[in-house]
Formats: sequence, structure tokens, C-alpha cells
Amino acid sequence: MATPRLVKVVINSGVKDAVSDKKSVERVRAQLQKICGQQPVITRARRSIASFKLRAGMPVGVKVTLRGAKMFDFLHKLITVQLPRVRDFRGLNPHGFDQQGNFTYGIKDQLIFPELSYDDVDRMRGMDITIVTSADRPAPALALLKKIGLPFRPESRKIS
Repeated sequence: MATPRLVKVVINSGVKDAVSDKKSVERVRAQLQKICGQQPVITRARRSIASFKLRAGMPVGVKVTLRGAKMFDFLHKLITVQLPRVRDFRGLNPHGFDQQGNFTYGIKDQLIFPELSYDDVDRMRGMDITIVTSADRPAPALALLKKIGLPFRPESRKIS
């Protein structure tokens, strides 16, 4: 029962121009829906920040949580199709784990997903992909993700 397992995959994309362009959140939401096959949720600002002209409750990003079969389909697609399309890809950083054993990887360009065409994209936006595991430490989670097939680059220091 101590063997870690995958719990969920959370994909988050921040929209920094949402303050000036109200339609940008809907465009990112439509792109993320094409990528994941599931309706994303619009995240809103918790508090106001005057220097960014941001008020509490304004939309600031889009996120989607994948579980079960959709999670495994997305991970399979990520490993076999999307990561090989990243330019100068040498492997995932094995130090992207937090203390609870969750792995986060950032993508700078959403065009690595074959569901999106170049005409659909108005500007390059990145996203964060978080793989949540039931492991309580980074080392068992790293072993699990290596067995699944995520391509990590060689480690330079030990992960605890």
C-alpha cells in the first residue's frame, strides 16, 4: 500500500493580458479545451493589486484538472507526442518536485500540442503542468514517473 500512484494532472495557464483584453481569457480557455478534451475553469484574482491594475474577482488564468482515463491519455500523449516536439529538449528537470512529491513542469509554447494550429494561436502562451502523486517524498515520486516513462535528464545531485 506504500507504492505511490498518480492522483491527478493539473494544467494551469496564466493570462497576463486579461486586464486589458477581456476576450483573451476565452481564447485561452478554448485552446486548453482542445488540448485536454475537458472544459477548463477560469481562475479569478483573490485580491486587488493597484500596480497591475488588477481588481479582486477579475479573471487572471485558466486551469483544468484531469483524473482517471483522461489523465492517463494526456500523460501518454505528453510523453510520446508533445515532449519530442519541444525544441532542444534534453529531458525534464528532476528537481521540479515539491516536498510532497508533486512534479511541476513549465511549457513555454502551446504549439507543441498537435490539436492547435498556428492560425488558432494569437500569441505564444505558456502553461504549467503539475503531476500530483500520492507519494510523501520526492524520491518515490521520481521513481514512479521514471517507470511511467517521463524522460528525465541525469541528476547532478541527490533528491531526498
